[in-house]
Amino acid sequence: MARRKVWVAWSSGKDSAWALHVARQNPEWEVVGLLTTITEMFGRVTMHGVREELVEAQALATGLSLYRVFIPTPCPNELYEAAFERILNVAKEQGVTRVVFGDLFLADLRAYRERQLAKAGLVGLFPLWMQDSTLLAKEMIRSGLRAYVTCVDPRKLPRDLCGAAFDETFLQNLPAGIDPCGENGEFHTFVWDGPMFRHPIPVTLGQTVERDGFLFTDLLRLSLRKTNVLPSGGENILA
Repeated sequence: MARRKVWVAWSSGKDSAWALHVARQNPEWEVVGLLTTITEMFGRVTMHGVREELVEAQALATGLSLYRVFIPTPCPNELYEAAFERILNVAKEQGVTRVVFGDLFLADLRAYRERQLAKAGLVGLFPLWMQDSTLLAKEMIRSGLRAYVTCVDPRKLPRDLCGAAFDETFLQNLPAGIDPCGENGEFHTFVWDGPMFRHPIPVTLGQTVERDGFLFTDLLRLSLRKTNVLPSGGENILA
């Protein structure tokens, strides 16, 4: 039986990276691309605040083409949905029938994604759905996944956790009631190494700033050698 071509919705964080890792182990799926959303004014991943060049480096490390949707800020939902539909049509033209997401248990968000995909005749895959987030976070760390916390909601987490490494110490320092995977938006991450990558992405911590009620720690790439070009393919869609 032919394998189904899939894209992975890519936020640059641990959940999407782990979803890619899991998806690649499924013999029925062939992962052929990463799909990410960039806030055009800032040149950064929406919500995570990660520089676009770092997402490009991640795509290179996975060996996959990167497909980008550029959105303005603020971005009305109808504008985002129109841009998302256009990029899904690109996926269909390439024979992609499924999109993988790293969601764990937000049922409303999953239903929203599935409705958007259905408009384009695609299906959502949720390989991490309803897993125990404590066990999952520890499994990620044991596997060799390495990440930094790039965004923190200071109403839920101590401010000094922004910029922290996502490791056992970070999990131990989480306040009671906080999801270890940050599934409720408590924090976001950037993965710089792990079993889903061919090689690590050396980064260093930059400045931490507060914007729109959230804390963001900038990450800067360490250029150890000249960067190779991205894998062939990929497409940009403007909202």
